[in-house]
Amino acid sequence: MKSSGGRYFEDFRVGQVFRHASPRTVTDGDVAFYRALTGSRFVLQSSDDFAHAVGHPMAPIDDFLAFNIVFAQSVPDVGINAVANLGYAGCRFIAPVYPGETISAVTEVIGLRDTGGRTGVVYLRTTGHKDGGVEVMDFARWQTVRKAEEGLPPFSEQLVPPLPAAVPADALGARLPVLDLSAWDTGLSGSRFRWGDYELGERIDHVDGVLIDEGTAMMAARFFGNPARQHPLPFSDERSRGRWLVPGGIVMAIARALTFNGLANAVHVAAINGGRYVGPVFTGSTIHAWSTILGKELIDGRDDLGALRIRLVGTRDQPAADFPDRDDAGAYLPSVVLDLDLWLLMPR
Repeated sequence: MKSSGGRYFEDFRVGQVFRHASPRTVTDGDVAFYRALTGSRFVLQSSDDFAHAVGHPMAPIDDFLAFNIVFAQSVPDVGINAVANLGYAGCRFIAPVYPGETISAVTEVIGLRDTGGRTGVVYLRTTGHKDGGVEVMDFARWQTVRKAEEGLPPFSEQLVPPLPAAVPADALGARLPVLDLSAWDTGLSGSRFRWGDYELGERIDHVDGVLIDEGTAMMAARFFGNPARQHPLPFSDERSRGRWLVPGGIVMAIARALTFNGLANAVHVAAINGGRYVGPVFTGSTIHAWSTILGKELIDGRDDLGALRIRLVGTRDQPAADFPDRDDAGAYLPSVVLDLDLWLLMPR
């Protein structure tokens, strides 16, 4: 057959490498549409004038726009029959991407686990590159994938790969331009608070919320180029009540955009240490977010930037003033949908 229904769990082998189709040249139109989807307002990604003044050739694209483009490129080869992404680890944002540059991606299968049911777990490492083969990011993720047939004997090739607990701080920001902090205008950036103004354990309610309607969900899946079967389709289970399942990547991107209110000067995502989609988000939901400061690190060789390690929690239809999290038994509250451990870079 010349068309493809995608790979099932039985089709994967450890060590397989997929060079993904459809590399994408990022345009100013992509940047504008991403901002329309997410509401992102970070000044470095918004203003060529500001970016050039502080040391970039032009405004780089948002880190989560680059992430979603790379992720979506991998879906036709490894995610058409995925049920859900279970988590991320060791994601490094290595080099900035600018409009006019082309992003391509490669994925390696690094592990397999047969759960004995209708699905298995596939562990993947995806790497994104831009012009000249420059690596811009890499990340590990694991996802449940449907089996083509039920009732087969357990899959013989089983490997759960070791995954890093966190990206070390000395691996952050090495390929970013050095910033001229004398040109960093906090009036234009939206906040006077810099790296030194944040305290360990501090919690921040990001206050605002973003409604995800059917148009946003549908256009996000098409814009990123994610053809996974579940996006966007009406679901009929009791949680969805016939609403559409929202791609997890747009939930992550909106939660990141919401952090502007409280972390406006955190202009680069340097790493996703770990994270997971705690629960599904369906159309008609409003996303809120809160953060807590987990760590602060100076970066060797960088006098311009410091690293903040934050936990970013996204909620569905519940404002975050009370910092919704877990119950006394340790289970997530029903409103919590996203839990990310991030390194952010901020001017000192």
